[in-house]
Amino acid sequence: MTCCATVTGGALETDQAEQIARVFKALGDPTRVRLLSLIAASDTGELCICDLTDPVGLAQPTVSHHMKQLVDAGLATREQRGKWAYFRVIDGALEGAARSLLPR
Repeated sequence: MTCCATVTGGALETDQAEQIARVFKALGDPTRVRLLSLIAASDTGELCICDLTDPVGLAQPTVSHHMKQLVDAGLATREQRGKWAYFRVIDGALEGAARSLLPR
């Protein structure tokens, strides 16, 4: 996530405001926050979609939907390996979103 201004430090451009809103909207769902925490806490820093269903108690299509929202918000990356998708948290994405609300 690239952001040049903070909410309290200056007016955001429309595209910046939309990106920040996407991040916070994605984080507004507790399942998505849990999914990010599971990935970040993994030994390798990434997890297969197949490893995310049991911990959150949801079916694979539902977890895939949640992960798509996180990827679209710029909080995670997705890499296809054969039939499985692997996800990784993007370094600095959460900090960038939080920083957007701080005064300069």
